[in-house]
Amino acid sequence: MTEETPEDGSSGLGERERAVLAVERRSWPGPGAKERAVREGLGLSPTRYYQLLNALLDDPRALAHDPVTVNRLRRVREERQRRR
Repeated sequence: MTEETPEDGSSGLGERERAVLAVERRSWPGPGAKERAVREGLGLSPTRYYQLLNALLDDPRALAHDPVTVNRLRRVREERQRRR
């Protein structure tokens, strides 16, 4: 294992951080489904969820844990910033 990834494979992220990334890996059937899952499954308001997610996108541990999802979300965020 690398220095950045603990031997238990957790990549140093907490359970909540891993759960946030798992929500982002899923596809959602329609408006409101994701927000409902965030409230019920994670016990977070959508605003707090997106605050945590945005911080995770800048966390190297999140990139090590799920590079495909993190890189996809970084591209989406960068595109939105360019449009502003």
